[in-house]
Amino acid sequence: MRTRTITAIIALLLFLPIVVLGNWPLLILVYLMAITALYEILKMNRIHIFSLPGILSLVALCMILIPKDSYTTWLGDWQLEIIVGLALIMLSTTVVSKNRFNFVDMGFCVLAVAYIGIGFMYFYETREAGLIYILYALLIVWLTDTGAYLFGKAFGNRKLWPQISPNKTIEGSLGGTVLSILIPIVFVSLNWMEGSLWLIIPFTIILSIVGQLGDLVESALKRHFDVKDSGNILPGHGGILDRFDSFIFVLPLMNILPIIS
Repeated sequence: MRTRTITAIIALLLFLPIVVLGNWPLLILVYLMAITALYEILKMNRIHIFSLPGILSLVALCMILIPKDSYTTWLGDWQLEIIVGLALIMLSTTVVSKNRFNFVDMGFCVLAVAYIGIGFMYFYETREAGLIYILYALLIVWLTDTGAYLFGKAFGNRKLWPQISPNKTIEGSLGGTVLSILIPIVFVSLNWMEGSLWLIIPFTIILSIVGQLGDLVESALKRHFDVKDSGNILPGHGGILDRFDSFIFVLPLMNILPIIS
């Protein structure tokens, strides 16, 4: 617990100022985190980041993360085609490797790039829309996690999904969602966010539930590959993917719902 707490404090002291700054410092951080997360997920499936499929996945990820407002004319027009071309080259690798790298592995790489790339792309895009929006997303996930832990400890009796994450309880999940409702109440009351409170509260509940689903998806992935954590870059917390699994689900949905004006 001591290691976990120290890591959390140090990470927040480094992470939050960069989030507040935004712009290029945040973009660099997003690239570093996304590349680390890609390394972690490929490693689960024993695909090395510096193998040909790993390098192609890395290039595709970097393409997805390029901010929309900084596209050059040719890149904006050809981004999708370049990514499709990389996928076709990766498919050809199944032939060159004589199926040591097979179609299933290729599909895993493509889905891994989409899973990580879209989530981290929206991390940057949400911050660029306004500091308050990324803080709103961060606090929803953090309060949901805190509430789930506290309510689960105090009242948890019924397992939420024991085959995937044996420690999570239904009571904890509900408690985390209830606690997350404090965020829109505070933000709207202080005029930090515009809009009807009675509209933002249901959106917050949806985002809290979806964030928990993102956590369960990554738990299912780790259970499938029989690993405890996605990595060990954050002592006591695991890997980057372990810490950002909820955000990968929350941030794209947040940009779909009419929250960001």
